[in-house]
Amino acid sequence: MEKGRMNFTNNRTSFQLSVWFVLLLVLLTYVLITPVKAGRCVFSVKGQKVCLNDNEFKVIGLRCSNALVSDADVKELIENLAVFKSYGVNTVSVFFMGSRFGDVKGYRPNASLDPVYTARMARIIEAADEQGMVVLVGCLYWSNSRAKEDLGHWEQEQANTAVANTVRWLNEHDFRNVFIDPDNEGMASRATGWSIKKMIDAGHQADPSYILGYNNGAAPPDNADILLHHSPKDGVRPYIQSEGSPGSTPGGYWGSFSKTDGYYNYIRIGRYNEKMKKNQIAAAHNHIENHAGYMLASTWIQCAPHEGIGGPFINPGGRAENPDINDNVKQLQTDAGILWWLEWVKSTYGPWKPPVKSNPS
Repeated sequence: MEKGRMNFTNNRTSFQLSVWFVLLLVLLTYVLITPVKAGRCVFSVKGQKVCLNDNEFKVIGLRCSNALVSDADVKELIENLAVFKSYGVNTVSVFFMGSRFGDVKGYRPNASLDPVYTARMARIIEAADEQGMVVLVGCLYWSNSRAKEDLGHWEQEQANTAVANTVRWLNEHDFRNVFIDPDNEGMASRATGWSIKKMIDAGHQADPSYILGYNNGAAPPDNADILLHHSPKDGVRPYIQSEGSPGSTPGGYWGSFSKTDGYYNYIRIGRYNEKMKKNQIAAAHNHIENHAGYMLASTWIQCAPHEGIGGPFINPGGRAENPDINDNVKQLQTDAGILWWLEWVKSTYGPWKPPVKSNPS
């Protein structure tokens, strides 16, 4: 009897081991033959055109440069991606460093990426990919932001490394619905003499398949894949106005209209008069029709959570119809926002419908 019980136990153990072996074999086979999940959207360049999943399209976007300032702001942007998409927006820009007044320190002193900010950026890129949208990933933002206060020792080598580390991180996560601005408005280059061409080279060496842009007023280097904002157009590469603001603004939109000495944030946040609105709409239409696209920049979506403001406001907001744009400039008006521009985009171009990713034959 004891011997029979032992045989039964041994047989049961052998059977269980066999089942586990088969399950393990099936799992290993699945892992080996199943490709790693890639993003549904791939951004690329074709001549003077930009493409998403090999389909030419025009960038219509929003500059959300301070979105990484907190988890709450990341959440707000993600929750509004579908809303923006419904108005026709297909791209947002988010910066690892800066931006002005936001003080986002996405790079450590050794030029490595801070995991707090990579986690936030990853959430945004993944959520955008699910919506069929693109993210312009900004690297250096060398303005008066406190983001660079720990980077005073940096030389060209560290700037190159920061850009290369950004591209390498994107590659490691297979984020393909992106393109990169190494140096916002060439601010780092002008302040330090660093070469943007070398930063782009460093990014390409990390992974040549990623699209790296040039955003400075001097003649663009030959290694830039795409031209952005301050860059002169060359008629060869695609040009995107990645920071479009109204030109008809008293004091300049990014000048005294939105900043004042001794106040660490923007003023007149999300305010526009009718002339400013018409100018911004005309500029957007021009760049969408005649170039590779246009991204609206606004103090509404770019302000910082300082001086009691509580921004950035990564939602449509209001139609900015208050005629008194100079009333209590440090306070928010109840109708401030960019809804007026989003409504124009929707009426002109319709909701964003991303192209389906083609399967390789």
